[in-house]
Parts: sequence; structure tokens; C-alpha cells
Amino acid sequence: MFTNERYLTCGIDNTIPFELQIFMWECVERLPEQRDYLQVFELKPSGPMQSISHKSEEPEYHMVYLIPSDAPITAKIYIIDDGDHSTMLLAEEY
Repeated sequence: MFTNERYLTCGIDNTIPFELQIFMWECVERLPEQRDYLQVFELKPSGPMQSISHKSEEPEYHMVYLIPSDAPITAKIYIIDDGDHSTMLLAEEY
């Protein structure tokens, strides 16, 4: 899973900084081979830091990252693998 072509929606392209997009793809790449088709990321400010909570259900996984940021954002993002391709999208675009 998640080794196929990658896409992102206009919402991601327009609102999520490129560096955060790359970071989230790398988070998925670092997971063990058994991966849920749905990866969930919740972004929110934490003082001067960008908090990124990464979750999946099967197998259960949860990790929180803190990254220095001049302009932390709030967003919920999904990365979904449908077998043919992987797509990063805002939760409201689902």
C-alpha cells in the first residue's frame, strides 16, 4: 500500500504548505508494511509549533509530531490508498 502514484486535491495544493505535504507522505512511508488504507492527520497550532497527529485504525497507530513553524495551521487531512493510487485530501473534500 501507498507505493503507487500519488495525487493531491486542489484543497491540499492551495492550503497545505509543500513541506508539510512531504512530511506527511514520509510519515506514511515510515510505517511498517501492514498499513491501513486510510491514514488520518490532524494539524493544529501548539504555541510556536505545528502539531501533527497521525492516526490509523487497522493496525492501530498514533504518533504526534511537533515541528517549528512561523504560521501553524489547523486542518484534518486524509491519505487514502485505493489500490491503484494514493490521494491526499482535506477531510471536507471527502
